[in-house]
Formats: sequence, C-alpha cells, structure tokens
Amino acid sequence: MSIARTLAKVSRHNLIPVRHYNNWYGPEAQLVPVVIERTVRGERSFDIYSRLLRERIISLNGVIDEHTSNLVVAQLLYLESENPEKPIAMYINSRGGGVNAGLAIYDTMQYIRSPVSTLCVGQAASMASLLLCAGEHGSRRSLPNSRIMLHQPSGGSQGQASDIAIQTNEILTLRARLNELYVKHTGQSLSLIGTNPILSNVYHSKPCQALW
Repeated sequence: MSIARTLAKVSRHNLIPVRHYNNWYGPEAQLVPVVIERTVRGERSFDIYSRLLRERIISLNGVIDEHTSNLVVAQLLYLESENPEKPIAMYINSRGGGVNAGLAIYDTMQYIRSPVSTLCVGQAASMASLLLCAGEHGSRRSLPNSRIMLHQPSGGSQGQASDIAIQTNEILTLRARLNELYVKHTGQSLSLIGTNPILSNVYHSKPCQALW
C-alpha cells in the first residue's frame, strides 16, 4: 500500500503512523493524532505536534538525544524567525538524556530573542530539569503531581590510565559548569548548590520543593 493511501486510510480515524512523519520523540511513540481543520477552501490535516507548533507550543517528550535536540532547536529557531517578540511555551515530560544534546537546546533557548516559558508535565529529570529552570524568569512552572530529578553527570571511562584521567577531568569540568547554570537560573548560591545532593547523589523533588 502506498504512503498516500495509508495516510488517507488512517486519517479517517484521526490517527497517523509516526513513521510517516519525523519520529520526533523516540521509538516509544506509535501513533500521532491528526487534527483536521475545516476552512472555506476545504479540509486540512495536521499532526498534533505541527498544530501545537502553530500556537508556539513545543512539546519536549522522552529521551533528550541528538535527534530530539536537533528538532527542538529547529522549532525554536523557526518560531523566533516568525515573531521574535512573541513568547514560546515549552512543555517538558522527559527523563533526561545526553548532556551535549541538552545543552544545545539550552543554548538555543538563551540565544533566541523570544522568551521561552517552561512547564513540567509528568517529570523533568536530569538534563530536562536544567531546561525546565532555564525558562524565562517568572514563567517556569510545574503541575502539582510532576516530579523533578537532579543528579550529577555520569559516564563510563575506558582505555589507558591517561585516557581515563582526561575523561575524569572532562566530566568534573562539565559538572562544575552545570552547577553554575543551576546557580544562574535558580538564584541560589553556589555553596547551597554544592551542599545539595546534585553534586553527590540523586535528588528527587516535588514542584513545591524545587530550587527555583
């Protein structure tokens, strides 16, 4: 069956296989709802994420990897080009992922002129917690039953002793940089952040207990 026929068939049920679109949010998703709009020129259908994007809403779900990072960065840049003064809303439900992938999203949020509000829906763990607190000051929120988790960066080292030493120094530098960013966006002191389990363990927080 051709892709066109498949799309026509599943569109009758307002569902569309995610494989016929960009797989934005990982292999966990199987189906993406389709929104059908009726206009004087006829009907138009959008996958739900494209429809939300029209309303300047970005949904960050699942693992933050290179693929997800590139898509979110592209959406941020597109929305800024559309209207640099109009706010962007980012809804986060993620258990985190790669530090470099997360920092690419973070840097883009800080780079663009459009203010970005953030809202935790479900969970914001690991790198996702940094993106949550990187939203516009006064526009960072969490739903009542969401969970926020912070922890120090982790990684596996192998190779010669000199290679392991280099990797160890790199991850310690990265940890220090992440703590600086938490300090910047939470308004807490580095000494307080330093005594927080962020540095030595895993820290789970309810919304009312979050640092910001």
